[in-house]
Amino acid sequence: MHTRRKFIYLFSTQNISQSRISHKLNAFSQLNPFYETPKFRVLPQYAPFSTQASKFPEYEMPSVTWGVIQGRKEKLVSRVIVFDYLKGLGIIPDELQDLELPSTVEVMRERVEFLMKLGLTVDDINEYPLMLGCSVRKNIIPVLGYLEKIGIPRSKLGEFINSYPQVLHASVIVELVPVVRFLRGLDVEKDDIGYVLQKYPELLGFKLEGTMSTSVAYLVSIGVNPRDIGPMVTQYPYLLGMRVGTVIKPMIDYLVSLGLPKKILARMLEKRAYILGYDLEETVKPNVDCLISFGVRRECLASVIAQYPQIVGLPLKAKLSSQQYFFSLKLKIDPEGFARVMEKMPQVVSLHQNVIMKPVEFLIGRGIPASDVASMVIKCPQFVAVRVELMKISYYFFKSEIGRPMNELVEFPEYFTYSLESRIKPRYQRLKSKGIRCSLNWMLNCSDQRFEERLQGNYIETESVGPSFFMGGKLDLPGNAIVSDDEEESDDEVLYRRTVSL
Repeated sequence: MHTRRKFIYLFSTQNISQSRISHKLNAFSQLNPFYETPKFRVLPQYAPFSTQASKFPEYEMPSVTWGVIQGRKEKLVSRVIVFDYLKGLGIIPDELQDLELPSTVEVMRERVEFLMKLGLTVDDINEYPLMLGCSVRKNIIPVLGYLEKIGIPRSKLGEFINSYPQVLHASVIVELVPVVRFLRGLDVEKDDIGYVLQKYPELLGFKLEGTMSTSVAYLVSIGVNPRDIGPMVTQYPYLLGMRVGTVIKPMIDYLVSLGLPKKILARMLEKRAYILGYDLEETVKPNVDCLISFGVRRECLASVIAQYPQIVGLPLKAKLSSQQYFFSLKLKIDPEGFARVMEKMPQVVSLHQNVIMKPVEFLIGRGIPASDVASMVIKCPQFVAVRVELMKISYYFFKSEIGRPMNELVEFPEYFTYSLESRIKPRYQRLKSKGIRCSLNWMLNCSDQRFEERLQGNYIETESVGPSFFMGGKLDLPGNAIVSDDEEESDDEVLYRRTVSL
């Protein structure tokens, strides 16, 4: 009994060195020849970590990540020591007061060093110090492994964590996997998942039954094709975080009030989903008022926005002021003429002035008076965006082959917007072979099917101006009375086809 108590005492004494234990055990074995000295194996402090999911072989996972079990006093002392260590690094631990932390400096040091290996700095950690409460083994490495698996490059993981550090607290199975499955269910391509989450990492914190589902349901209800939701999310994932009642619906209702049909809005959003990100009160409404103040007629606002949806989100007043002054100074076009240009081609507000001047200078150089060039710009501003090289080819064909007076180009500047090889040449040769002489407008301003109907007719169809759109009214095309049944389209479809170049 005495021998047994002595043996237990040897192993119950705290802070005894391994050498002293071995010495006493040897002495004890000499007293008792039947006792065999036990052999001890010293375990390493760290074991290499590598899993198939995370693939972080260069990092080592600690065998113990939280420290030893302590009493209340020991915990307080350990917390003070850990806080002093963090302060020494420049990390402010004030937000960590109520957080469960490791009991040893070694474990905390391992967390800090791991985060810094990802590229985070002390300032980044101070932005969200709660990340220090995440276990390397239980939280950080599983999350990083999953993020890399779904397509976020390892070199971008530090940037991703810096932009959304709350992801380190998430459960891969319970929180992250369902969000990724939801995105795949919206037809977001598998290869685009990483790209989408890098643009908007907060998606990983959303509830599936909340804002994401309702925003998608509302967009589909106004006519957005469900198959286009995936590409929309890829282009502008922030729409999944927008509330329908306070953001999306007010924007849609306002644009509809300007005369844009919901069907056209749906087509616009499918290609320009970022329009929903424009602030309605601070940007969109002031820009619409700005267009009106510069002479754009209210009935033309819908057509202007349909042609160039980005116009409602630009710093519009400064751009319009600059372009209006340029048109007045260089092109001799007054503010009213500039307003008509804006109605027909609102993209001109973003067109570089050097680009505008090249076609203008080319025409003036061919002997067309500056006043006539100005009227051509007002009639068809689209030709100022045509490359001069193409204009030259079309112009020389007009002079050498068609051989018409120059005033026909002044009356129909749209000539420069048509393809020489696919429309101008073939139609001119057909007319020449039949001995028909007509205006440029009659020859070019119609579809291929309408052109064939004109050639087969026994009359010359009355010419009229191009399509026009009025708020609340119909889109009237010239010669609507003789359009064949195969060409019939709804008003909205014609408006979209003509004005929205996406």
